Amino acid sequence: MGSRAEDVQPTRKRPLALLLAAPRGFCAGVERAVRIVELAIEKFGAPVYVRHEIVHNRFVVQALEKSGAVFVEKIEDVPESGHVIFSAHGVPKSVAEEAERRGLTYLDATCPLVTKVHVEALRQHRLGREIVLIGHAGHPEVEGTLGQLPAGAITLMEDIADALDFEPRDPLKLAYITQTTLSVDDTRSIIDVLRRRFPYIVGPHKEDICYATTNRQEAVKAIAVRADAVLVIGAPNSSNSRRLVEVALRTGAKAARLIQCADDIDWSQLADIRTLGLTAGASAPESLVDNVLAALRERYDLTVEEITLKREALTFSLPRALAS
Repeated sequence: MGSRAEDVQPTRKRPLALLLAAPRGFCAGVERAVRIVELAIEKFGAPVYVRHEIVHNRFVVQALEKSGAVFVEKIEDVPESGHVIFSAHGVPKSVAEEAERRGLTYLDATCPLVTKVHVEALRQHRLGREIVLIGHAGHPEVEGTLGQLPAGAITLMEDIADALDFEPRDPLKLAYITQTTLSVDDTRSIIDVLRRRFPYIVGPHKEDICYATTNRQEAVKAIAVRADAVLVIGAPNSSNSRRLVEVALRTGAKAARLIQCADDIDWSQLADIRTLGLTAGASAPESLVDNVLAALRERYDLTVEEITLKREALTFSLPRALAS
C-alpha cells in the first residue's frame, strides 16, 4: 500500500543564526566614484575610459562596462580626445600631467579622504619633513600617494619590522601618513613603534584611516566574538575587505573567509556552524549581500540579527563638471 501525499514529511532545514554587521558595503567614496562614471557616460556618451578599476569589485566593474565604461591600466591606452576618469584610489601626479599633455578630458574620482592624505603629504614636504607612508606595496592608493612627491621624499613602511629598521635622514624632521584602508590595530602598533623611536615625529591632525574602514572593522569585531565563522563579501584585491577577514580572526572567530559572491560559498565548511557572521567590504554592493542571504535561506532555517554599531550619513559632492 503506497504512502499518501499527506504522510510525506518535508525535509526540515537545519537552523542557522546569522549575525549581519552594520555598517557594511559601499562607503561614500565608492558611491561617489561609481556615480561619476555613470554620469560621465550619460553626459559624454560611451565609451568613457577609466584608469584602473574604479573600485575593487568585479561585479561593479562589469555593470559599468555594460553601460559603456572601458577600463584601462595606462593613460596611454586612452585614445586622443577621449574622456577618462581616475579611480577612487587616486593616481600619481604624472598621470594627470600626461592626460593634460595629450589634451584628454579627465575627471578625478579619487576619494576625498585619499585626497586628504595627498594634501597632508604635500604640506609636510613643504615644511621640509621626510615622510613615512604606512601602507601595502603595490596597492594603487599607495602608488598614487607615492606619486604626489619626487622620488625618495616618501618611504613606504609595511609592518613593525620596517618601523624598527627605519633610519631617517633627520629624526627631528619626520612625519607619517597612512593608506586609508589598513587594519586600525596593526597601523596603531606601527605608529607606536615610530613614536617610541622618534618622539618628534608628526602625524596628521586627524588619522588617515578612513571612517568607513574603521566602522566596518569595529562592526566585524562585534559579530566575530559571537560567531563560529564569518563570511566577508569582497574582492581578493580589496584591501579593506581582506583586513576584515584578518580582524574577524583576531577577534575570536574560529574561521573567516573572503567570498566574492554567493557562488563562492563552500557549504561543506559551514556543516558544523551554528552562528555565522556576515559583512561586506566598502566596495561590495548590497546586492551581493542580498544574494548571499537568499542562498543561506535556501539551505537553512535562517534567523537574522543585524548588529548595528553606527549609522553612516556622509556624502561627497560630485565634480563640478557633473554636478549640474
